[in-house]
Amino acid sequence: MTDSVKPRVARGADKRRRLTAAAAQVLHEQGVERTTLADIARVADVPVGNVYYYFKTKDELVRAALTEHSAHLDELTRRLDEMTDPRDRLKALIEAWVGQRDIAARYGCPTGTLAVELDKRADGTLDAEAGAVIRRLLDWAGQQFRALGLPDPDDLAVTLISAYQGMSLLANALRDPEIMTREGARLLGWLDALEAPHQSS
Repeated sequence: MTDSVKPRVARGADKRRRLTAAAAQVLHEQGVERTTLADIARVADVPVGNVYYYFKTKDELVRAALTEHSAHLDELTRRLDEMTDPRDRLKALIEAWVGQRDIAARYGCPTGTLAVELDKRADGTLDAEAGAVIRRLLDWAGQQFRALGLPDPDDLAVTLISAYQGMSLLANALRDPEIMTREGARLLGWLDALEAPHQSS
């Protein structure tokens, strides 16, 4: 690759990255149906004509947004995995949710709201891709409960993630971020109360 080509490739990668991040943000804030390619181009600070070079359809941008959500989840769980205690990891996850309470109250859960909206469409498989991102979080949470030696770890993961989706939905519907604060505290207490069964000697 010549030196003159390298900067063009780097600029192209930067534009694609900015468009992907903008898609995740705008689709979360406006929803799929209300979002145009021009909206995403404006937030990404990319000429709208350039969008079609990287993404031919809005569905491709939705898929890119889901990839962005997945990358954010990977980054979060990677940081949490640096903690030695699985219970502390789960608590830090809840605290991260509560830390996003103002955004949740305004727009809901990024992946959850997208999954619900995509499920209403009868023209593709993007709803399954949104569900796959949520499944990854469920799997990670299940691993933490399993590491704690708790019975039914996958069911406990469903309880935890369901609680998050519920409090995000209510905070959004009622425009009340303090729902996240209160329910987050309740979830922390629930985690503290969970005990592994005693092993008989």
